[in-house]
Amino acid sequence: MPWAHEAPAPVEQTVELLRTFRGRFDLGQDFVYGVFSSDESEVVGGTGLHPRVGTGAMEIGYWVRASGAGRGFATEVAAALTRVALEFLTLERVEVRVDPANEASLAIPRKLGFVEEGTLRRRLHGPDGTPLQRDAVVFALLRSELPGTPVAEAHVEAFDAAGGRVA
Repeated sequence: MPWAHEAPAPVEQTVELLRTFRGRFDLGQDFVYGVFSSDESEVVGGTGLHPRVGTGAMEIGYWVRASGAGRGFATEVAAALTRVALEFLTLERVEVRVDPANEASLAIPRKLGFVEEGTLRRRLHGPDGTPLQRDAVVFALLRSELPGTPVAEAHVEAFDAAGGRVA
């Protein structure tokens, strides 16, 4: 999350970042979401579908704050976004890229039925935001592989911009 390395940012800068996220969302280019507790009283993380992996595919990114870790938030959002990408956006491929040292994050795509494809060297930002410092384990799920996976059973409610239910 290159944008998070300088947090907390001034309010004006954060508002501009959120406007950028919203604009890209509205254009169907990049989909960034907040992750909240079930009663919506606490921000517990963030997630998104990002177009950084090529045509016909998107990458899911997720983060959960320490107080929310181990409660299934990242697994739930990864499953839902994978269904949205493969069924509603009709993409052919969804990827998740994980730092090999992050055991908790590695467990998520494995639990959801993604296939581990390999490790890319020096693809992730370092802890200080410096690009291309850490390796990335690449997991993928293809649309043809969706049936029978835990992702296929994920509960998804989706609405269009006018609030109409689409799923």
